[in-house]
Amino acid sequence: MITIDEFSKLEFRVGTVVEAEEVDGSDKLLKLIVDFGEDNHRQVLSGIKMHYKPEHVKSKQFIFVTNLEPRQMMGLESQAMIMAADATEQIVLLVPEKQVPPGSKIR
Repeated sequence: MITIDEFSKLEFRVGTVVEAEEVDGSDKLLKLIVDFGEDNHRQVLSGIKMHYKPEHVKSKQFIFVTNLEPRQMMGLESQAMIMAADATEQIVLLVPEKQVPPGSKIR
């Protein structure tokens, strides 16, 4: 269990995937370039390759945690984390109910 103060430290935002591609040499990773309404887009690596093809996520909006420390994977830096639900044998990416501006906060 965590406190509400600990939970409130997490920053959830809506991001729009502007580019998506497979990571060479990885069976699991997709590299996403995501617009969070900032000056620069962020690179996000996600282990969703077995469930989603790049063309299925490109130009779509998803929910991300955006204030995690960057993490190195396969020699690339991931600058956020996409949120997903475990649904039996697949994962389901979390999406806003309707289109919102990139970077919109989740509360």
